[in-house]
Parts: sequence; structure tokens; C-alpha cells
Amino acid sequence: MRKSTKRVIDDLNSQIYFIDVTVLVDSKALFSVLGSEMDYVEDRLSSQFVFNNPNVKDMCGCGKSFVV
Repeated sequence: MRKSTKRVIDDLNSQIYFIDVTVLVDSKALFSVLGSEMDYVEDRLSSQFVFNNPNVKDMCGCGKSFVV
């Protein structure tokens, strides 16, 4: 497994780099998304990023909001 690197850009953002992908994360949200997996999925109808967060305790019906 390859290791990711994290760099603090400023007081508000952190930059996480893994292989050839750079993700910017708001520092306030960093602990909410810690341990999350991000995958890019393509099928016949769409292509999208899919997030799997093992820390989620509850989620809204649309899947965009969650509670940790």
C-alpha cells in the first residue's frame, strides 16, 4: 500500500497527495473525513467520485450530509 503525504497550506486548508491525485481539505473537516476512502467509478450512465467513510453514524436521505 502506498502512503499519502499531508501538507498544511494555511490555517484553513490541508493538502493531501496520493499517487497523482491532490485533494484539498478544509482543516475544520479534516477529522470528519479521516479514514475515508475515495474511488472514481465509471459505468454506462455516469462517472463520479464515490466516498466511503467508516466513521459515519447516520446519513441523510440524499447521501450528501452525514454525522460522525
